[in-house]
Amino acid sequence: MQMAGNTCLQEEWKATLKLRFARSNSNETILAQRQHSGPLVVQKPLYPEGRGICHVIVLHPPGGVAGGDQLKVSVDVGSDAHALLTTPGAGKWYKANGREAAQHLEFRINENAVLEWLPQESIVYDAAQVTWNAKVELAESACYAGWEITCLGRQACGEQFRAGQLRQNLQIYRSSKLIWGERANLKGGDKLLASPAGLRGCPVSATFVVAAGGTPSPVLENCRTLLPPDDGYVGVSALPEIFIARYLGHSAQAARHYFEALWAVLRPSYANVAAQRPRIWNT
Repeated sequence: MQMAGNTCLQEEWKATLKLRFARSNSNETILAQRQHSGPLVVQKPLYPEGRGICHVIVLHPPGGVAGGDQLKVSVDVGSDAHALLTTPGAGKWYKANGREAAQHLEFRINENAVLEWLPQESIVYDAAQVTWNAKVELAESACYAGWEITCLGRQACGEQFRAGQLRQNLQIYRSSKLIWGERANLKGGDKLLASPAGLRGCPVSATFVVAAGGTPSPVLENCRTLLPPDDGYVGVSALPEIFIARYLGHSAQAARHYFEALWAVLRPSYANVAAQRPRIWNT
C-alpha cells in the first residue's frame, strides 16, 4: 500500500496459480505440483471421498478483486486422476474506477481423467469492469463438469448493476476440436438486463456445463424434473458432447441448490461415483 497526499493507492495484484494432479501407483489422485505467484493459493489436498478423488480449495486471500487485478489459474489433470476444485466463499469483484479486472482459467484434462470446477458464487459490484475467460482442453476420454453463478450487484444491500461491464468467454475443446463456445457481454444499466429476451430483470444468472459425451436419456429426464427452491427460470439441454443447465432468478443460494441437485443426478453417470458436498460449503 502506498500513500500519496490524502489518497490511498492500491497496487494492482497479478496472481497466478498452477496445479498438476496425477494418479499414483497406488491409485490415488495426488496434487503432484503447485506453483503460485501473488495472492492466489490452495490449502492442503483433502480426501473426503477417499484417496481416488482429490479436493482442493482455491483461496484468494485479499478477499476481493479490484480494478486492474489479474488472476490466472492453470490446472492439468493427469490420466485417470480425478480432481474437484472449489472456493471457500463468494468471490467479490469491486468497483473498477476505470480499470478492468480479469480472471483466466486454463484447464487441461487427460485421458480418463475428471475435473470438477465448482466455485461458490461471484458477486459483481456496480461499476465493476470484469472479464472472465475459461478454456478447457479435453482428451478423447476426459470429462469436465463446471458451473458459474453470477450475481450482478450486491443483493444484500439492494445494489443494482447500473454501470460497468461483465464479459464472459467459455471455450471447450476435445482432441483440439471446439465442441462448445459461448460469450456474454453484459453492460450495467443496459435494456438487455430487464428485457424478456435477456435477463428478465433477474440479478442472478448461472450456467452448469458437463462435457462427458452423450447424456443417458434416464439421466436427462431426471434432470428435467428438478426445480430450484424459488421461482427462478431454469432450462436443461443435452447435445451430443455437452449437457448444459441454466438458472435465472434472484437467489444465488437457490441457483446453487438447483445445481447441486443436478450434480447428484449427473455425477454417477460421468464419474461413476455419488455426489458428496465439499464440507467448506457448509461454513
